[in-house]
Amino acid sequence: MVLALGWLALPGVALAQTSESSAAAPDTVQGWRRGGVGTLNFSQVSLSNWAPGGQSSLSLLAIGNVFLHNRRGQNTFDTSLDVVYGSLKAGKAKIRKSDDRLEFNAKYGRQFTKVLYYAFQVNLKTQLTPTRDIERPDSLLSRFFAPAFILASVGIDYKPNDQLSVFVSPLTGKFTVVADQTLADAGAFGVEAARRDAAGQLVRGSGQQFRQELGAYMNVKYRRPVWENITFQSKLDLFSNYLHSPGNVDVNWETLISFKVNKFISSSLATTLVYDDDVLVPIDRNDDGVPDSRGRRIQFKEILGIGLTYRF
Repeated sequence: MVLALGWLALPGVALAQTSESSAAAPDTVQGWRRGGVGTLNFSQVSLSNWAPGGQSSLSLLAIGNVFLHNRRGQNTFDTSLDVVYGSLKAGKAKIRKSDDRLEFNAKYGRQFTKVLYYAFQVNLKTQLTPTRDIERPDSLLSRFFAPAFILASVGIDYKPNDQLSVFVSPLTGKFTVVADQTLADAGAFGVEAARRDAAGQLVRGSGQQFRQELGAYMNVKYRRPVWENITFQSKLDLFSNYLHSPGNVDVNWETLISFKVNKFISSSLATTLVYDDDVLVPIDRNDDGVPDSRGRRIQFKEILGIGLTYRF
């Protein structure tokens, strides 16, 4: 099921790879390769005596990525670190966080055919700083390692060229960490909430801070120049828990279209789609602007930015 959903979600990958023929050769370069890119996107609105109304605003978004690749014989090792942090100031309001993400990946592969590798992969996702409720600044929503999502997988990696990687694992451990006890007691991010006493009150400190799942996992990465100075990238993660509702597949799908203006200036359009059956999000059922319940929903984020880019 995970494999089928992966190909349904990326219908253009196979076609693009076929039409491209052998333009991108498989990775055969021995030794180390390293590099990275840093981008600072910004936007600003200034209003003075503006009759239609509105708010002056300033937003900044910093994006950093570094990678390290090594090939020695038939063995490959890849690591990458992605950091995203954004802030927003609207009118006279205080500066608020608009984005916050830290992701680390490490993969070891052993080539056994021209395009197939035995592979072991570890993925970690968390954030850097605390996030608080806008309406209640004393209310914590998340922080570093609350949550943290860790995937450890063993499987087969299909890499016909440098642009496409399809990793399929029938044996994957998914671990959810909620290091903040208050959030754990509330059952945030899918962990088991604190138990209640005879009076119906929460027993503080009894909430689960660690959740483990066993299932199947699929990771698809694709990167291709589609036009001069325009690059398309996509990354899809699918996970199905063998022991609990295996038909409810966890989805994390990221896409990025990069437009290079010159050596230092670029723009980008990024989207992220997330669905996790175990994570409940605030829902406004009365359409009054105030969340009144929590439920399962598709989460979606879109970022359009222009800014300065430095590659190394």
